[in-house]
Amino acid sequence: ANFSEQVVESFPSDISTGIYYGWACVGNGDVHKMVLSIGWNPFYKNIKKSVETHIIHTFKEDFYGEILSIVITGYIRPEKNFDSLEALISAIQEDIEEAKRQLDLPEHLKLKEDNFFHLPESKIVNN
Repeated sequence: ANFSEQVVESFPSDISTGIYYGWACVGNGDVHKMVLSIGWNPFYKNIKKSVETHIIHTFKEDFYGEILSIVITGYIRPEKNFDSLEALISAIQEDIEEAKRQLDLPEHLKLKEDNFFHLPESKIVNN
C-alpha cells in the first residue's frame, strides 16, 4: 500500500530513510503488523521519495480509496541498494520476520489496540 505524493510530502522531513515496522489498519478494519519503507528505493532508481507499506496480512480484495492508518513503532535498518532482485526480496523477507518478532513484544502489542485506529463513521470510504 503506497501513500500518495501529497501524504509523503507531509511526513516529517527529518525522518530517516529506511525500513520501519509497526501497525496498520485499512478503513475501520482489523489492525495488522506492517513493514514500512521510507526513501527512494535505490534498486529501482526512484527520483521521488516514497512511503510504501507492506501489511503482513492477506486481504480478500483490493482496498484502493480506503484510509490507511499506520503507527510506526520501530526502525529495522537504513535504506540500501541491492546487487540483484533476489537479494532485495531476501532482505524484504528478513525485514518482515524481524517486524513480526518485534511486534510480538508487549510494548509494541499494546499499540495495536490504540484508539487511533478507530475511525469515525464519517471517514470510512467503502463501508
